[in-house]
Amino acid sequence: MARLGDTPLLTDLYELNMVQAYLEHDVIDVAVFEFFVRSLPPGREFLVAAGLEQALDFLEDLHFSTSDLQWLRNSNRFSDDLIGYLEGLRFTGDVHAIAEGTVFFPNEPILRVTAPLPVAQLVETRLINILHFQTLIATKAARYVLLAQGKQLVDFGLRRAHGAEAGLLAARASYLAGFAGTATMLANQMYGVPLFGTMAHSFVEAFHDEVSAFQAFAESRPSQTVLLIDTYDTEAAARKLVKLTQRLKERGIIVRGVRLDSGDLIALSRSVREILDTGGLRDIGIFASGGIDEGVLAAIMQAKAPIDGFGIGTSLTTSSDAPGLDCAYKLQEYASLARRKRSPGKATWPGRKQVWRRYAADGRMSGDTLSLESDRQIGEPLIKPVMKGGQRLDRPPLSEIRAATAKSLASLPDEQRELRPGAQYPVAIGAALSSLTEEVDRRQDAAEG
Repeated sequence: MARLGDTPLLTDLYELNMVQAYLEHDVIDVAVFEFFVRSLPPGREFLVAAGLEQALDFLEDLHFSTSDLQWLRNSNRFSDDLIGYLEGLRFTGDVHAIAEGTVFFPNEPILRVTAPLPVAQLVETRLINILHFQTLIATKAARYVLLAQGKQLVDFGLRRAHGAEAGLLAARASYLAGFAGTATMLANQMYGVPLFGTMAHSFVEAFHDEVSAFQAFAESRPSQTVLLIDTYDTEAAARKLVKLTQRLKERGIIVRGVRLDSGDLIALSRSVREILDTGGLRDIGIFASGGIDEGVLAAIMQAKAPIDGFGIGTSLTTSSDAPGLDCAYKLQEYASLARRKRSPGKATWPGRKQVWRRYAADGRMSGDTLSLESDRQIGEPLIKPVMKGGQRLDRPPLSEIRAATAKSLASLPDEQRELRPGAQYPVAIGAALSSLTEEVDRRQDAAEG
């Protein structure tokens, strides 16, 4: 049996329904689809593009296995002609995209697929699935990065993620956006995301007393010792640690930090910091976790609590305050004619588009223009070729994408960097795009009689 994500059967039924009908009626010319977000959800002032690497992996490896095809035959849903077509199907089209880690805004396409219509249609569901989730999480993570002002952030969210793939890709997306690393081990193996981890309360509870637990863990992890000190009495544990640390140091075991996972983190961090400092342990850092969302982090930062880093879990991997984006993958051109959807509230801009970004003298973004690819505007074009004839053109390392994300976030205007509610960023619509939209509407009205 294929693993999740390895098969194009991870899709919606309507994709194959449409592909069969396209083939039966010879509607197989070249199509152009674009993926974009219609609007920002409440509490978002920008978005961060992510997931392109996995999207290209999916397209590059697109094929139906023998078992996939047999399952389709046995389902009795589809024609032999369709199954024969799928047997030799590969993605041989072109892809243009905004680079991962780039800040973007509503209606700005972050991916464009150009391929025969049946193929471009078939890949819709999985592409949305990949791009939507990582963009959602990278955006959420970027907000934490901006709030934390350089303090260490670690993804702790696998256990509360909505599935294994979600937890894994959240680790990648959050690292891309500026997190220091993750607790998810597979993310290190697959993507090289740095690993962080301490201990659980169960470890402390398994020993007769807290000091014995601390000592056993430190002996087992002598070079990376971070101790969880809030299982019983946090301040009492900090005092015990002061006494234990000297004995450990004599054996070459250095305690690097302590973790707080419950209670009033601001008050406890201050009292623990005082206990550690008084005991001569100024080098021991304080790491906090446990239900930290953006509001909690903002309050901690405003209070200037002596916390050096944070583990972010549920609120990150579920993007709990905004768990979905109003995104779409829509047909913009077919058989060399621009197309568009006109449904109220969901109308699209037709044609192959480009986004040009302008910058002020200080390097900050000052405005974008969305227009046709052929309508050259002032600014830096963001949408670039990433796949030609089914072959990717580049595979930047995650470290490079991470650096580009940091640069993109640093270029945000103050309103967005400070996460001011309701902050608006100017995106102008080019005259050529407006003109084409009117032309498409006239043509469609005439066709409808």
